[in-house]
Amino acid sequence: MLSQSHQDRPAFLAHGGEAGELILARDWSETLGPPSAWPVSLKFTTSLLLRSKLPMVLLWGPDGVMIYNDGYAEFAGQRHPTLLGSKVLEGWPEVSEFNAHILKSVRDEGQTLSYRDQHLVLQRGRVAEDVWLDLDYSPVLDESGSPGGVLAIVIETTARVRAEERLRIAQEAGGVGAFEWFPDTGLLEVSDEFRRIWGLSPDVVPTDSLLLDLINDSDRPLSAKGRISSGNPLEYAEYRINRGDTGEERWIARRGEIVDTPNSAGRRYVGVTMDVTDRRKAEEARQESDARLLDLFSQMQEGFFLAEAVRSADGRMIDFRFLELNPAFEVHTGISAQQALGRNCRDVLPGIEEAVIEAYAGVVDSGQSASLEIHVGTLDERWFEARAHRTGPERFAVLFLDIGKRKAAEAALTQSETRFRTFAQAMPNHVWTAPADGRLDWFNDQVYDYSGLKPGELDNSNWALMVHPDDIAHSAVAWARAVETGTPYQVEFRLRRFDGVYRWHIARAVVIGAADGSRRWLGTNTDIEDQKSAVEALARLAATLEERVAERTAALTEAHEALRQSQKMEAVGQLTGGIAHDFNNLLQGIVGSLDIIQKRIAKGRTNDIDRFVTGAMTAATRAASLTHRLLAFSRRQPLSPKPVRANVLIGSMEDMLRRTIGETIALSVVTEPSLWLTRCDPNQLESAILNLVINARDAMPDGGRLTIETSNAQIDDAYAARTHDVTPGQYVCIAVSDTGTGMTSDVAERAFDPFFTTKPIGQGTGLGLSMIYGFTRQSEGYSKIHTEVGRGTSVKIYLPRYRGEATDEEILPGLLDDHATEIGETVLVIEDEAVVRSLVVEVLTELGYRAIEASTGPAGLDILQSGERIDLLVTDIGLPGLNGRQVAEAARMKRPNLKVLFMTGYAENAAIAGGFLEPGMAMITKPFAMEALASRVRSMIAGEPQLP
Repeated sequence: MLSQSHQDRPAFLAHGGEAGELILARDWSETLGPPSAWPVSLKFTTSLLLRSKLPMVLLWGPDGVMIYNDGYAEFAGQRHPTLLGSKVLEGWPEVSEFNAHILKSVRDEGQTLSYRDQHLVLQRGRVAEDVWLDLDYSPVLDESGSPGGVLAIVIETTARVRAEERLRIAQEAGGVGAFEWFPDTGLLEVSDEFRRIWGLSPDVVPTDSLLLDLINDSDRPLSAKGRISSGNPLEYAEYRINRGDTGEERWIARRGEIVDTPNSAGRRYVGVTMDVTDRRKAEEARQESDARLLDLFSQMQEGFFLAEAVRSADGRMIDFRFLELNPAFEVHTGISAQQALGRNCRDVLPGIEEAVIEAYAGVVDSGQSASLEIHVGTLDERWFEARAHRTGPERFAVLFLDIGKRKAAEAALTQSETRFRTFAQAMPNHVWTAPADGRLDWFNDQVYDYSGLKPGELDNSNWALMVHPDDIAHSAVAWARAVETGTPYQVEFRLRRFDGVYRWHIARAVVIGAADGSRRWLGTNTDIEDQKSAVEALARLAATLEERVAERTAALTEAHEALRQSQKMEAVGQLTGGIAHDFNNLLQGIVGSLDIIQKRIAKGRTNDIDRFVTGAMTAATRAASLTHRLLAFSRRQPLSPKPVRANVLIGSMEDMLRRTIGETIALSVVTEPSLWLTRCDPNQLESAILNLVINARDAMPDGGRLTIETSNAQIDDAYAARTHDVTPGQYVCIAVSDTGTGMTSDVAERAFDPFFTTKPIGQGTGLGLSMIYGFTRQSEGYSKIHTEVGRGTSVKIYLPRYRGEATDEEILPGLLDDHATEIGETVLVIEDEAVVRSLVVEVLTELGYRAIEASTGPAGLDILQSGERIDLLVTDIGLPGLNGRQVAEAARMKRPNLKVLFMTGYAENAAIAGGFLEPGMAMITKPFAMEALASRVRSMIAGEPQLP
């Protein structure tokens, strides 16, 4: 209901728009009273804001009663018209704290406040929204001269703020810095991204002189200040700067325009700047790569040409035009560059076969690369092996070689095979052939006539269809062995005839080499059924002679074994004869020194015998070295497996690896903090890691990331069953990964093959990965390759977990009191060599042990099977008759906890000690220092853990 009639409309509400009508219609009795009774100051201010085009609101009185115009009504959204006449703290409850501050500061204290892009969260509709506002607040005085209210001008800037925010984000995301240059003052207004690009902190005032100082001296003429006299000093340019914060050299691109202001004589210089360092470096790298490729292009042995398709009106490729070619093109074709470049193939080679054009058309139209054999009859009937791939929508590149000689050899081989098969068909025997891999691929007609099968049904492994089930296994094993070694194949088996009858045959096959270096197997099957029957009949007749034949056979076997042993000893004699002179000299030094020592001790002259003792020890050490040299020749030198902390080993290599891979490759070493121990040869592990790192480096010629990672791995039974030569258990995994070129599946399958390499000749032997594979298998682990073309390669080495403790090598100080015993433990020494036995017993006795000695295995076993106390058995492995291991096993049947220390003169035994020794056993290799023996005896009796 109207509080006043329109006839009584106050004059100050005239021309007040919709807001004026609402003010007139509203009941103001509870707040300000009827508008006609408002004070003059309120009427005047209301009339002023109602006629304003700007959004304005008046907050009157201590409660800030709201009176506003149409502009503010639009700003208020769905809050209008309820907002009109309400108290501001109740009308906008979400910003009541902000408005309370306005009332206090402006109305109560008479201040003037101004805000630019003030952020508030307002609910002008169904949901709250972020808004940005320019706000100006001024006090309005009442009739007494005191502030009666607050007049606010409210300009919403949300759209502009959001647009500027989007622009800022776009500039930062795109790396674009904006600026405006004022040449008269030298000042610039710049964006945050501009400051980031140039390395300018927020407190730095950017000027053209400051920026000029940061530009490289030789590039300064490209700056805007250096080109101020040109038509557009901000035209596109690229130049180098040294960043203001770090001094780092970067490449900057700048582009700008001159903007004329319509209502002013002034001009604005506005532009953008970008960091193009990465692009410039990429271009430089590409130019270097292009130069290398151009050099390779000119030196490569294969012929090369780049061509462009020539099409008919219906779009069919009917010819191609030579665009580029290398020097080898003329070598292989006899056509010079001058004759071919820029000309169509049909013009250069009139009468070229249609099949050649169609083959290359298939590559261009499909985009699929192809390997082709091309016959060009117009070039003296030449044959070429070509690899073609599309390089653009209408272009393709071809690498080719003249294979005329190979084709001639193939033709000769085909002719030879024709002659062979004609001959084979004429033979009464079964004849068959196979390539080097052993997959049978041809049988003569006699085979099919005998078996009743159709041609082709016996190819590959189907030959077993003819063989008696009981004969298949040993026949297949013999064939596989022959194929692997290249040795002649011979086996007897029963073959099924077409009527189901089995007859005995003898199969023989040999490898035949062709002129081109290839190999093939030629085999025959000969029927020996009659011979077999005769032999069986003879065996039945000679049954009474079986015992004598067996005895004679045993005698022959024994003689054969003696002959084999004699031949082996002759070979060893020839090997050792070469060093006999050196060994006799060393023995002379040992014997002579001991003789002098003996005589001087007899005479009581002991003051200068140390040098003769030293001489004897030196000669003995050299003799031991000669022994090791002989054993090494016999391939009996021991391996050196040790407990290895892989993290520590990799850490010690890190500096060397970084120098190896260069600056363009980032190296990351990610180690498992709780990595298990493994046991292997650390030198071989270092070599394996270095080989993998070098391979990874070579796969990233343009740089990348190389990661060495260690982890603990658990291989379960299911995975082991799916993977060849993998044993389930716990492993230490060392992975070397790169972001390089990767490998195709066929290359990855052959990567561990010896001598297989994809590197150019002279840059790789092809042994690196095969040696790594051998090392991991030797260490009872395995290797695995994960690779993807264009993404990189990861090679993982799995080494078994070692559950012992890591130990450091110990330098034996000599016989000390620590070696001695205080309780007189008993040690049984079994050694057939009297001198060695007496030395060991003497040392043990001096250390306080009770030593019992025996010269043979049976004698020692008698003592062990008695009730005698034995704390440790020390025995030679190679005892005659009952050897040391047999003595230990027999003794442990009665004394299961008996501790055993084996002595051996063969390093081969030491090499396999890990599989030879049981718990409570250890091994020491002759010659050994007495200190080493004393330490080992003491530690074994004390129950300390032992390494083989």
